[in-house]
Amino acid sequence: MNTVDVLLPGHLERNDDGSLDNTYSTVTLIRTGDGRRIIVDTSSPWMYPELMAAFRKKRDIYPNDVDTVVLTHNHTDHTGNVEMFPNAKVLIHEGEIVFPGAEIIYEDQEIAPGVLLVHTPGHTRGSMSVFVQTDRRVAIAGDAVPLSDNLLKEIPPRQNTDPAAALSSIRAIAAWADVVIPGHGVPFPLPGRRLRLH
Repeated sequence: MNTVDVLLPGHLERNDDGSLDNTYSTVTLIRTGDGRRIIVDTSSPWMYPELMAAFRKKRDIYPNDVDTVVLTHNHTDHTGNVEMFPNAKVLIHEGEIVFPGAEIIYEDQEIAPGVLLVHTPGHTRGSMSVFVQTDRRVAIAGDAVPLSDNLLKEIPPRQNTDPAAALSSIRAIAAWADVVIPGHGVPFPLPGRRLRLH
């Protein structure tokens, strides 16, 4: 069975003028039933020590063991530590500025049994989420859902390229998921659904 584990919860902070400050993405580990180890997003560069510490606490997995890194989009607060995973294939959607050495995803695609890459545009043109079937349906949303309020109150991300597409993506995630892992926060269950991650 697939399992999902948040290694590093993200954080989003704004200055009085609306600019971002001290912002870094959530980093999530997927272990698949067939032995794959997939990381979704890699946080900001200055979070390298905290991300390494998270791996040390796991004790049974190391960055070299990761075979795939999925980048939900190409912003540095999500891509800042890709080099930590030298043995991983890097996946990014075609709508993004291509990350050096990355494999481009052109359409929704299952990359392992029960692990589906889904185009969820709006924050950026090529934003994608990862839908994971565990004992619950877990959506790792990146900045399609930067914070829980974006989904629960149906508010498009403040930074977006297409607010209508962003709202459509939020609704698609909400329709599928039992649990959502936002781009900059901790996992939360959808109303009426229980939160249970491994």
